[in-house]
Amino acid sequence: MTRTAITVGVPRICVTGGAGYIGSHVCKALSARGHVPLTLDNLSTGTRQNVSWGPLAQVDLRDGTAVARTLRAHQITTVLHFAASAYVGESVTDPGKYYDNNVGGMIALLRACGMTGVRQVIFSSSCATYGIPDQCPVTEDSVQRPINPYGRSKLMCEDILTDMAGQYGFGFAMLRYFNVAGADPDGQLRERHTPETHLIPLALMTAAGQRGEMQIFGNDYDTPDGTCIRDYIHVSDLAQGHLQALSYLDQGGAPLAVNLGSGQGYSNLEVLRAVSRATGRPVPTRMMPRRRGDPPVLVADAGLARAILGFAPRRSDLATIVGDAARSFGLERAHAHSS
Repeated sequence: MTRTAITVGVPRICVTGGAGYIGSHVCKALSARGHVPLTLDNLSTGTRQNVSWGPLAQVDLRDGTAVARTLRAHQITTVLHFAASAYVGESVTDPGKYYDNNVGGMIALLRACGMTGVRQVIFSSSCATYGIPDQCPVTEDSVQRPINPYGRSKLMCEDILTDMAGQYGFGFAMLRYFNVAGADPDGQLRERHTPETHLIPLALMTAAGQRGEMQIFGNDYDTPDGTCIRDYIHVSDLAQGHLQALSYLDQGGAPLAVNLGSGQGYSNLEVLRAVSRATGRPVPTRMMPRRRGDPPVLVADAGLARAILGFAPRRSDLATIVGDAARSFGLERAHAHSS
């Protein structure tokens, strides 16, 4: 694609972690709005192929000097911060990595932002900051009591951002995601993690015969079918939420923390049935004991994001999420027999 200089008056935007799953979808959405996003990524988990809508600066976030030099060179005024380690299980076995990458990276980034005149930061936070919530749907004033180092690192980053934004005087928004899923409807991007831990891509890999079986952890929860219920938000809807947060800050909006979810819960078994319907293939399943710390139900109350940002997911019904993901795996319905 041909790239042109950014329109006069449109701020230059840096997307940390823009070579990853969510960051790349946000870069595409920014490009559609007329921005030329700079991706800042060390490519430890992201891929160069995902960087198609602006330049790539291969920089480690913890190298504050290099980050500041990059932000200054590109005259960045807004940072969307996605770069982080994000495996809950790994955070338990290697917590130091999570505090180093996530917390250390946040501190280095915000110092660089303060040194280079960045005016606003949008932070990729997580529903993991709530831990096992006292109420469901989960509102923004629910107690944040994370139960693993990943969630604790994200909550620490929220506190650090709040404090350092006061120090440097920039606006900010903290967006707490629920279960991000799906793939770019145009087929340019897909979900790929190494290792893969997310339910929908694992189920699709199982349907494709790349895995022998799908393990479901717990079928004795107090839910209609006994399996955990989660709120899935389409990655393209999530990307639009970031653009709405950007518009909100551009208009002088006050510091903000909001949930981004669909507000609808689906059980693990409902997801597997949706994968079978979308692909026409069975998903061999084995029931396993519960995992410690898994709440039975985790669903967002996204009313605040709707009221303040106008956030209104359009692709986050389960059939659309799974259908888009299936196409990205080459398992679209056109290749399936009826189920």
